[in-house]
Amino acid sequence: MKKSVILVGVGGQGAILTAKILVNGLIRKGYDVKMSEVHGMSQRGGSVVTYVRMSNDKPLYSSIVEQGQADVVLAFENLEAVRALPYIKEGGTMVINTQEILPMPVITGAAQYPANCLERTRAACKTVEINAVEIAHECGTYKAANVVLMGVLAKSLPFSAEEWKKAITACVKPKFLDVNLLAFERGFNY
Repeated sequence: MKKSVILVGVGGQGAILTAKILVNGLIRKGYDVKMSEVHGMSQRGGSVVTYVRMSNDKPLYSSIVEQGQADVVLAFENLEAVRALPYIKEGGTMVINTQEILPMPVITGAAQYPANCLERTRAACKTVEINAVEIAHECGTYKAANVVLMGVLAKSLPFSAEEWKKAITACVKPKFLDVNLLAFERGFNY
């Protein structure tokens, strides 16, 4: 099985930690994995894109996912989902956190947040929409929204929830572990 996943979000949403959990889980299962990150002024709310390619039968030689080649796009925010549309392959799935984070041009009044982001993604590909922030808040902290999304993504991969929990345990600081494990379960069972 060869699969490509793109994680897209805004700086501070935990996209890179989510990618590290994904990679850790895949390596534990013996997959060949390649990961590449692009930080677009992420500390100031800019775009963050992470490419993860995985294979359990053939070696991988590149970490970059080209347009039209992503099996799954994990979008941490609506506008980032729209920006990632060119990458989803025919028959691919986009998992979308329904949160809207206003970019700086919108905050300053120089631009407007695009209307109908969810409608545009629904028209272009299969979507799974989840209010990960609300679910994470119910678990104890909105900051675990990324792990809620990881749970949704994990459901589409051929490993048990217990195997993914080991990857989370390896990547998350102990003082935040319980809330993240709960957030993962909520996403996995969504």
